[in-house]
Amino acid sequence: MTLDKLLADVFSSPRGPEIGAFFDYDGTLITGYSATTFYNQRFKDLDIGPQELARTLWTAVRGIHTEEDFAALLELSLGAWSGKTEEDMTKLGQKLFVSEIAGKLHTEIWELVEAHRAMEHTIVLASSATRFQVEPMAEAIGADHVLCTPLEAIDGVLTGRTGGTPLWGSQKANAVVDLARAKGIDLTRSFAYSNGDEDVPFLSTVAHPTAVAPDKGLREEAERRGWPVLDCVPRGKRPGVVDLARTGAFYGAFAGAFVAGLGAGLLNRSRGQIVDITSTIGTDLGFALAGVEVKVISGAEHLWSRRPAVFIFNHQSNIDAVVAMKLVRQSYTGVAKKEAKNIPGFGQLFQIADVAFIDRGNVKDPKAALAPAVEKLRNGLSIVLSPEGTRSPTPRLGPFKKGAFHMAMQAGVPIVSMVMKGQNEVMWRGSQTVRSGVIEVVVLPPVETTDWKAEDVSAHAEAIRNDWLHTLAHWPGRPSAPESVTDGAGKATP
Repeated sequence: MTLDKLLADVFSSPRGPEIGAFFDYDGTLITGYSATTFYNQRFKDLDIGPQELARTLWTAVRGIHTEEDFAALLELSLGAWSGKTEEDMTKLGQKLFVSEIAGKLHTEIWELVEAHRAMEHTIVLASSATRFQVEPMAEAIGADHVLCTPLEAIDGVLTGRTGGTPLWGSQKANAVVDLARAKGIDLTRSFAYSNGDEDVPFLSTVAHPTAVAPDKGLREEAERRGWPVLDCVPRGKRPGVVDLARTGAFYGAFAGAFVAGLGAGLLNRSRGQIVDITSTIGTDLGFALAGVEVKVISGAEHLWSRRPAVFIFNHQSNIDAVVAMKLVRQSYTGVAKKEAKNIPGFGQLFQIADVAFIDRGNVKDPKAALAPAVEKLRNGLSIVLSPEGTRSPTPRLGPFKKGAFHMAMQAGVPIVSMVMKGQNEVMWRGSQTVRSGVIEVVVLPPVETTDWKAEDVSAHAEAIRNDWLHTLAHWPGRPSAPESVTDGAGKATP
């Protein structure tokens, strides 16, 4: 079953919260198990003894086949948390989610979550894991409800025991039925997604079950029952030899192009030539050697119709800035905080590339802080940057900072949006390894800023962000939610 077919099925279902979308966590929303990340952290902290290690390894070798097996594993792992505060464990869960677990997210399942959200379905994360593992992901996907194994705590301190029934096997299915009854969710029209054969009862509670990256047992059961099977690209695994070779070729192409550009630039006394040669030859050759195709599927003409301009892109991976270089290609530079000028090595490279150094600490006079970038624009150079600033741990579009919009308005140049999709598959969040794949780009028409006023910049930025959200939700050639129809009272109708 293809992802597009599953998305089309969701979009053809009734709209409304009485339809449930139940997602398992470990192995379904992410590759592997969140518990492994927590164990790894304990190894790093030297917080695991030889006896516990031996019992854990034996349990892993033996496997989890029954509710009793799972209860034994849970007792072993929860015992290590005895005496820890809920507050500390919550902070640890959030930290591990951002630093490691989010990078294992199956983007295919993320798209299904977004599809159900577009159809206003009730989204539920149902897992046998604890809330410290589950809640950061539940918050990230915007789950309406969370079902997980409860823990016992006294005065905010964990006892090392469960606080109720572990949600494994049939117990998870029972929890789903109870929630549906309490919240008015119609299971005969609902959806569920899981990867393990222990979740056959869970999947059986709904009308539309899907086996996601299933283990051997669930795959066989899905084939026997006629359930759709979705295979996902495994995330977070160590790169193979081929990927390492691709990565070496990718960075090697850049280094070679930079050296060539540096030579030509010094010869002709042109810093712009260094950037132009690196951006054209370096990106074209680097992406070709790495097996990466950058495909502009709409709006290519807007890349050249108005220059200089402020070019902005959505920031998901380290590769998207390189994609932006390939698209803009000539007569541009980037933006960096003024302190970056003093970083050994990088500071010199930034100065060679004629980067605009801005004073982010000058909050009292933001116009003066942006002056170096505005000057570049007025001198004919375009600026390329991401308005999101820091990358989001998930594919969700982050809030926009206003700097890009203010500098465009002050220089009187347009804003050109380059909305990308697929960069996460080519270079995962937190990774430096390049994998083969296709990155699609939609370039939106230039937005003029000459009539903008400073007090309206936030509204203009929000309007552009809404354009991005609409573009991502209605990607050309992909299934998308039907436009909602409102009744006389302004409410969406199914």
